[in-house]
Amino acid sequence: EATLNESQSRVDRLLLAALGGLMLFGFAFVYSATMVNEPTGVFQQFRELSFTGFCSWLMGEMFFRQLVWYGLGIGAAVVVCLIDYRSLARFAMVAYWGSIILLVAVLIPGIGSMRFGARRWIDLGFFQFQPSEFAKLAFIVALAHFLSRPAEELRRTDIFWKATGMIALPFLLIMKEPDLGSALVMVPAWIAMLLVSGVPQKFLIRLFTVVGALAALFLVDVLFAPANWQIKLQDYQKRRLLVYFGVDYVPSSGASKADIERLKRQQFDDSHNVRQALISVGSGGLTGKGWRQGTQNALGYLPRAVAHNDFIFSVIAEESGFVGSVIVLTLYGAVLFVGIRIADQARDRLGKLMAVGVVALIFSHVFINIGMNIRLMPVTGVPLPLLSYGGSSVLVSLIAMGLLHNVHTYRRTY
Repeated sequence: EATLNESQSRVDRLLLAALGGLMLFGFAFVYSATMVNEPTGVFQQFRELSFTGFCSWLMGEMFFRQLVWYGLGIGAAVVVCLIDYRSLARFAMVAYWGSIILLVAVLIPGIGSMRFGARRWIDLGFFQFQPSEFAKLAFIVALAHFLSRPAEELRRTDIFWKATGMIALPFLLIMKEPDLGSALVMVPAWIAMLLVSGVPQKFLIRLFTVVGALAALFLVDVLFAPANWQIKLQDYQKRRLLVYFGVDYVPSSGASKADIERLKRQQFDDSHNVRQALISVGSGGLTGKGWRQGTQNALGYLPRAVAHNDFIFSVIAEESGFVGSVIVLTLYGAVLFVGIRIADQARDRLGKLMAVGVVALIFSHVFINIGMNIRLMPVTGVPLPLLSYGGSSVLVSLIAMGLLHNVHTYRRTY
């Protein structure tokens, strides 16, 4: 009986239940977001089409591909769970440098494909591979492996700067794509892992004092300085910052009436997605308008190109209301709570750091994505783990959860 209980304790049912709930929500609302205007559903298509025609139609639908990614991700997570994380850590630097090579490759024309003004994907035909998603997880495992060293070594300045270099390299390459959101979500994981590892806090305080001052000067320059004094940014990046901080596009003086009207129209258009997302969240009320009954998405006010990924939370909030939103937040809360508990119970610093890194990464994704849906954060294109449509995001999220559960499974020596 003792052996049975010990074996059962190696499976965290709360974590698995929360992940299952998130995947159910993800499948249901990706279906809703992409099929809201389809005159016929799956069963009607099955009756009307031949078997070959139905399979061809099904393979082209996003909700089905999302289900396939769930299946592949679960399989990958199970494989990760079966191998002791200490064995996996031996290949940490191989994975890290492999991800760096891919981040360089995606910037090369002819290898990386250009979409929406950014070069973030490698087109494999059947799959748009996004190296930055895998680089996040490779970075966490590599940093955990690097910091799992004797405590006296962690007090050395060179160790801190090497750990800083480990985030700086992928951060700068991801920014080059450009993909500000994916770069930023790595920072909280880096900070949390350094703090938990035992690196002296004075190193971080000094670094962030300098970085904070530079960031403040950067924002003042971009938002308020004359055009010829401003740091050069991509036009869309600057406009996103202006929209988020509520700064008018129209200059205080020197613009013609035609330019003023043009800039006002452009600012209205640029704020459209965020404005409609906020309307979607607010219009759901207590229990929502009903599954597949969301008018913001159906009528195209919430752009269909982003409704199933960046703004999936707005679709959920509109159709399932406050109740559905709270359920989603509760499921994420359960994942994060279990992750913190796993980190606390880890048998060594390596396991603790891996768990902390995964928890911080998931939290960053959830906070930034939901924040941009309710206008607390600027729009950065960060997916909502397991809910937003996307193969790379789903695979990495489930592999990360497999790694987290691995730390739980091997928290004791059996």
